Amino acid sequence: MSQRTDVLAYLKTGRALTPRVALDRWGIMRLAARVKELRYQGLKIDTHLVSFGRKRYASYLLCNACRS
Repeated sequence: MSQRTDVLAYLKTGRALTPRVALDRWGIMRLAARVKELRYQGLKIDTHLVSFGRKRYASYLLCNACRS
């Protein structure tokens, strides 16, 4: 499977995907690039910024209508 396919399959489960999860599961270092590619294909993926102390990171969710 490609990284893009892995990311899409995970997002279709309805769970939020973070860079840490992508790195741990598939070794994806540039999750934002894979999300951008999926958006270019027409998928609606929401981005939420999460703060953890002084650290901030993105969390990605696939819109409800796109999970089918």
